[in-house]
Formats: sequence, structure tokens, C-alpha cells
Amino acid sequence: MKLGVIFASTGYATTAEGATLLGQEAERLGYDSVWTVEHVVVPADYGSKYPYNSSGKMAGGDDATIPDPLVWLTWVGARTERILLGTGVLILPEHNPVVLAKELATLDSFCPGRVRLGAGIGWLREEFEVIGVPFEERVARMEESIEVLRAFWSMDQPSFHGRFWNFDDARMWPKPASRRIPVIVGGHGENAARRAARLGDGFFPANSDLDEIDTVVRVCREEAERLGRDPASIEITAGTRPEPANIERFLRLGVDRVVVPAFSMDGEQMKDALGRKMAAFEAAAGEAARA
Repeated sequence: MKLGVIFASTGYATTAEGATLLGQEAERLGYDSVWTVEHVVVPADYGSKYPYNSSGKMAGGDDATIPDPLVWLTWVGARTERILLGTGVLILPEHNPVVLAKELATLDSFCPGRVRLGAGIGWLREEFEVIGVPFEERVARMEESIEVLRAFWSMDQPSFHGRFWNFDDARMWPKPASRRIPVIVGGHGENAARRAARLGDGFFPANSDLDEIDTVVRVCREEAERLGRDPASIEITAGTRPEPANIERFLRLGVDRVVVPAFSMDGEQMKDALGRKMAAFEAAAGEAARA
């Protein structure tokens, strides 16, 4: 089991110095990945309910600093050597997948094999309205976008004909290092689990309740089997506190990666948080392995 940093592009890491420190310190300590968050805009006094907090609102308020995830990852990628660079998650329906394919392929060609596209459908209707994308189309747009991205990454002469995008022999270079970038489907419900089984290289359940994570992982694996896919081929990333009981439960469930936040407002606090959480994870994993 691996350990990554979620909400990496928040707090002190919204600055150039903080992003550099987080990436380099996480790599030095043995974290395998960093995962950014995304909101292009947060309309004031939004009415949509944030699904991951009982208050229905995101932490940090309407004016929280949220850097562009791909620019942030490019900065960190240039200052590190091995750590994986993931979006956790990018709101895929808000993006033009043709432009996004180019951006991600360029990043992966500069940081070979290190990019992971964590993608979700989004929940903030008011943000979609500002961007000009119909909220009701977000599932269909996300699913078609994944096909478009893979066409550009894998084909020399990409052609595609869908509901939203149509093109013939639309050539794009550079390609990702291995002509693919793993797509990690994020979400908190059974629909997201089934989408991951059908379209994803991985699944990133955003649930905080361990019983709910158990349920959606089981649903993902059952759907994969129904579709003739090997469930083990879908990498599972999930968040929890790095405590022995939690890690033992995730090991039994077959979770491949645990992600933890390291939210901090200064460099020393960030170093301390990263060090403590890695030490706790290693101790918990050792105890769970002996159980």
C-alpha cells in the first residue's frame, strides 16, 4: 500500500514556496503522489450542497485560494524527480477535452509517466453556469471526454464522432510518455463506482465514512466483473486516518493507496505534518501486516 497527499494545493502550498516544499519533502519522505483540488470559480453564497461536509459548504469559504491544478502540478513536477502528479479531482465536464489532452500530454512528456488524471463530474451548479457548461450534461460530457482524451493520447491520426465532439485525423503532439495517462474516476456514490469500473484505470471514492467506502469499492469490483474486466486492474485510492484499524481494514479491502491531507499555513508546520503522517502510516501498516 502506498501513501499520497490529498488537498496538496491548499494552505501554504498555494504559494510557489509552499508548493515546492510540499513536493520535495513528500518525495524525500517516500510519499508516492500529490493530488490537487480544483474550482475555477466559487460563486458567492452558492446554493449547491457540498457533498463532503455536513454543513453543505466547502472549508475555507468563498474566497479560498485554489490554484489551477495543472499549473500547480507543472511547477511541482519541475522541482521533483519521482513523485506522481495527480488531480484529485479535476472537474472534467468543465474542460474542453481537446485542449486538456494537449495540456496533460505535454506535462507527462516533461515528467514521463508521472501524471494521473483524477476526474469527477462536479457538484457546484453555480460554477458550471459561470463557465457556460450545462450542469445537466456533466455526466455525458465527462464520459465522452475520457474517450476523446484517450483518442488523442494513443492515436497518430485521431478521429472521433460523439454527441459533443467530432473530428477526423486531428493530429496532436506531443504524446504522453507511454501514450496513455491513467484516468482515476472520482466520486462518492455507486454511480461513480460503476463509472470507474466501466471507464477508469482507477477509482477514487471521496467518501469519509469507511462503511461507505467498503460499499462503493464492492460495487466497483462487481461491476468490473460483470463487464469482463479484472477488478484488480482498477487501482483504488481512498482517504483515511493512518491508524492501525483503518489501514488493516483497507488492506483487507484491497485499497492500493491511502491519501492524507497535510494542510499547513507555514513551512515548518507542513514538514511536521508530512513527517508525522508518514511515520503513523508506516507504523500502522506494520501493525496491520502483523495482525
